[in-house]
Amino acid sequence: MKELAFNSSWYWFLLMAVVCYFIGCFNFAVLIAKSKHKDVKKIGSGNPGTMNISREFGMKVGFLNFMLDALKGGVPALISFFYFRNYVFAGTNVVVSDFTRYFCGLFVVIGHIYPVTMKFKGGKGIASTLGLFWICLSCEKWWFFFLGFLLLVGVVGYIAYTEWGSMGSLLGVTCFSVWQGLLFVFRYEGQMNLPVILLFMLLLALNFLTWFAHRKNLVRLFAGEEHRTSVKKLSKGKRGMKNM
Repeated sequence: MKELAFNSSWYWFLLMAVVCYFIGCFNFAVLIAKSKHKDVKKIGSGNPGTMNISREFGMKVGFLNFMLDALKGGVPALISFFYFRNYVFAGTNVVVSDFTRYFCGLFVVIGHIYPVTMKFKGGKGIASTLGLFWICLSCEKWWFFFLGFLLLVGVVGYIAYTEWGSMGSLLGVTCFSVWQGLLFVFRYEGQMNLPVILLFMLLLALNFLTWFAHRKNLVRLFAGEEHRTSVKKLSKGKRGMKNM
């Protein structure tokens, strides 16, 4: 393993942050709606995300939107994994790619939720965050790809059963975070250096962003006023839950 000193390589992290933020600013929901001669901000809930696209154009188009946003969150992280996987932070055994995967993903999600191209009013980041965790965990073990897929199926199943779309999505993000967090705990057991602390701060930041973006949904949910998300209705388009 080669050593990487942050004080002599800081510009890499600045470059990754800027590039990933602007990648996050590219919103596929806006593009899909425009291809169908509609403004995503003027249909359904007005949220430029998978649920709104599914509701308006059906589940097939919604699934396409989900996969594109998921890849947007995961591909930059995957690129950083291959570039930095043979490096450790100087003076530690912390693999640099463990950090850069979620560092890149965090800035993609920030760009998706707060895009400068849309006056800082974007989507809620669920698809990009789920895609990020799915791909990052697949970097740990190739067969984690299939376990991650099963977890995503479980999220869909939870939403179909409870009709609580926001909560199902957020629980999915949390489950992925706990999974990755446990792997880091066992990998860096007994260590308490800055890179390890930052790893867990990145996981917490991703959870905070997505939960905070859904704060209005959560308030309505706890007040018993949240609209239900019917997967059956979503499959027909123009029907499911509002304000997702």
